Amino acid sequence: MNHQKVRLSPGLYFVATPIGTARDITLRALDILASADVIAAEDTRSLRRLMEIHGVPLNGRRVLSYHDHSGGGSRDQLIAALAKGQSVAYASEAGMPLIADPGYDLGKAASDAGYLVTAAPGASAVLTALTLAGLPTDAFFFGGFLPNATTARKARLEALRSIPGTLVIYESPKRVAASLADMALVLGPDRSAAMCRELTKKFEEVRRGTLAELAADLASAPVKGEIVLIVDRSRSGPVNEADVETDLRTALKTHSVKDAADLVSKMHEIPRRTLYQMALKLGKD
Repeated sequence: MNHQKVRLSPGLYFVATPIGTARDITLRALDILASADVIAAEDTRSLRRLMEIHGVPLNGRRVLSYHDHSGGGSRDQLIAALAKGQSVAYASEAGMPLIADPGYDLGKAASDAGYLVTAAPGASAVLTALTLAGLPTDAFFFGGFLPNATTARKARLEALRSIPGTLVIYESPKRVAASLADMALVLGPDRSAAMCRELTKKFEEVRRGTLAELAADLASAPVKGEIVLIVDRSRSGPVNEADVETDLRTALKTHSVKDAADLVSKMHEIPRRTLYQMALKLGKD
């Protein structure tokens, strides 16, 4: 398929690329790649290959390299292109730029200088894994990659233990068994979790179970590929009635009785009907 050039305003365009299947790219992303004055990529070879697959010609344009080890020179070159009134498209190797991928310093420099910064959103391993894991998605925390060293990894997990949302962690296949074992130890062996592997690719796999079960599986049968771990929030500990009432009073300041009850019900894993009756009484006080 050939893509016609469209008129782009001068500015920086972050372009999402597929995390696996090449067809998981948006038409707008292809239009931007076909039209930008300057193209930059975390991995120039993979982006050129993607453009070839979709029939997007370079028309004499180079694909400039920009990644975490590029240094300030590459960033300055792209900012200079913006200063000339050009449009710059930047794509990370897979998924959304900046999400455990390069691009933050470039985007900050461009926005600080007053240039347009926008994005053509698309595939993301974080959101894909959340969709498939079968765990709550009303609140989640993306923790990126855990530290390599065991002591540092456990310290990081201690900091994440009480976050009131589903945890999303990227992991290497070489470390995933050790990370799951540390998660079971620090977060609790009975926490529900899912290991999502090779998302959107031929050997896509989602394993669900407790952290202890997944750790045991991976210890005896190593896996390959790109991995996202999804871990349920902490469900332990008795609910303090005073805390529930405080949260309800706070919610009622900005929500209806129905919505306040629904919100606090999700926060404390208490039946909504119970919270609704309590909210009605508090609302009359």
